This record gives sequence, structure tokens and C-alpha cells, in this order.
Amino acid sequence: MSSLFEKIGGDGAVDAAVDIFYQKVIGDAALAPFFDGINLDRQKRMQKAFLTVAFGGPNNYSGKGMRAAHARPVAIGLNESHFDKVAEHLQRTLLELSVPYELIQEVMTIAASTKDDVLNL
Repeated sequence: MSSLFEKIGGDGAVDAAVDIFYQKVIGDAALAPFFDGINLDRQKRMQKAFLTVAFGGPNNYSGKGMRAAHARPVAIGLNESHFDKVAEHLQRTLLELSVPYELIQEVMTIAASTKDDVLNL
């Protein structure tokens, strides 16, 4: 049985999705302040590695855990409304890339499962 990572198109699909996703996130006035001073190229690399693992691909992720990675944004006000905006940008990115609906649902279920850790609840 193929992993979600393979079903969506592997490295190429994850790379494309992360690049488009961050254009949307950085372009969102409500979310952009959370990325002030962040090395966006490094952020994208870490996000690509994390999503690859989350989608069942090869594990090359060596970053912080969810709570530690989001401690700074939470400290400066990251909340559920921001999480929902990020999820919306992710969903729109996948739609833009013509990812099949059932795979988008799988991705969104995975994203939703990270909410408590991202928000340090």
C-alpha cells in the first residue's frame, strides 16, 4: 500500500506545496509577523522534511518537536484563529496543485492532529 507521501507525488509535490504554501502564509498580514526574523529558506527545508515524515515518507527530519518549534510564536500571540488560517492556506495550496479531494482530507486530518502541540495547549 502506498503512503500518502507517495500518493501525492513524493518529494516534488511536497517541495511545490511548501513553496506555494509559504507564499500564501507570508502574504497573509495576520500571519506574516510570526515569521519576522526567520530564515525562510531554512524554514521551508524543515517544513518539507517534517511533512515528508508526517505523510509517511522517508524520515530526514531532525528539527525540534512541535511544541518547542512553536514556543516563540505562541509567546507572541499565536492562537487558534492563526492555526485555522494556516490550515486554510494549506488546503488552498493543495487544491491549487490539483491534489485529489480524499488526499487533501488525509492531509487536513494530519494537520488538525497537530493543533494542541502547535498551540502548546
